Amino acid sequence: MSCLETIHDYALRSVGIGERLLPKGEMTLCEHFTLIGSGLIWNIYYGALALLIGFFLANALAVAKASANPWARKPAEWFIFIFRGSPLFIQFFLAYEAFVLIPRMGWDIPLGFTTITVETSWLSKAWLGALIVLCLNTAAYSGEIFYGALRSIPRGDIEAADAYGMTGWSRFRRVMWPTMMRLAWPAYTNEAIFLFHATTLVYFSGFPAFQQKGDALYYATYFAAMTFNPFVAYPVIAVYFILLTLTIITLAGLVNRRLNRHLPKERRAKIRLRPQIIR
Repeated sequence: MSCLETIHDYALRSVGIGERLLPKGEMTLCEHFTLIGSGLIWNIYYGALALLIGFFLANALAVAKASANPWARKPAEWFIFIFRGSPLFIQFFLAYEAFVLIPRMGWDIPLGFTTITVETSWLSKAWLGALIVLCLNTAAYSGEIFYGALRSIPRGDIEAADAYGMTGWSRFRRVMWPTMMRLAWPAYTNEAIFLFHATTLVYFSGFPAFQQKGDALYYATYFAAMTFNPFVAYPVIAVYFILLTLTIITLAGLVNRRLNRHLPKERRAKIRLRPQIIR
């Protein structure tokens, strides 16, 4: 089988398009790159959606934590503390066990004249259950980043907004939020990079890959087990994630340039990769 035929058969296998059977016998380098790249679609799916949903949740958490109202502040503080204080790997396992237990217990909605039982077994699938955990985890870390930036807004900016008569939502949207984003963006970019790397933990989390449609690590592990040689498959997945990291840094750099367009060049914060060895 030529490399073009391999790409045609396996490029979209992870989403159910193409050849269903995994290759056997002699594993070529093209098969490694094609199948692991196919699995990377799921890693991008987890990372992109978790980043998008977690971004809005993180903003809400930051505002709630900075609130003077204890009914808003305390839940945000405990949410951030619990998800930052516990390992992501443990969160995956606890969520999976909880999502498996919910369908057994049933989720009945009484309507008075009848009762509807909601189907919840889809929560235990990787495409949704693992995504929920990643959303909550990155929201906690990003919320703390945004909270620190919110507390670091220069007092003069807020006083200037007050002088113009801005209050409440108008002041937050036009003055505080843009400044918060500008201050938090370099650290938030590093959190985004770590989030995409953390998507590889879904393979070990207990959430099943439906019909062998797994992520990049699923295929890398398959190749390593079939060839008894981990020094081909795992470097391939590392190359893919390095390219993904460079893409994130490039896109984040464009956003950062937009956020700091009004500042002199020497005062503009630059995006730098700072890997988190331990989390």
